Amino acid sequence: MIKIIKLISLFYLVINSLAVSLADENFYDKGLKLYKNKKYEDARFMFEKGIVFNPKDSNSYLYLAKIYNIQEDQSKEEKNLEATLLIEPDNEEAILMSMKIALERSNYSKVKDLSNTFIKVCKKLCKENKKILETLANIEPKKDES
Repeated sequence: MIKIIKLISLFYLVINSLAVSLADENFYDKGLKLYKNKKYEDARFMFEKGIVFNPKDSNSYLYLAKIYNIQEDQSKEEKNLEATLLIEPDNEEAILMSMKIALERSNYSKVKDLSNTFIKVCKKLCKENKKILETLANIEPKKDES
């Protein structure tokens, strides 16, 4: 009898984890589809719902940051980028977005630090780093040559 109860409990745990995993994936997929169709509020809701089921879903945080970028809410964008990078420190898209925010804020040392990290992890967006560093070189205050 005890073996049957343990077996039923194990079966329940496996089914429950599978259901949560599928629900999480489903929320992200729905959110991504909504995002691509520019239905940002509905997409935001789906990504947030997915995070409830899987707080370590770095992609949902990244897309929330993208939505807040579009909505020009830099504070929320930055919080979601930080969450993305906490979970996935080598997420090149999140690093790049963080570099752009630091550049806007004239935080040149942060741009350089992020750039050093970016160089180590970039796979698809490597050319973007060069553009940002060129922009930085053009706007960073020059040291007096006296």
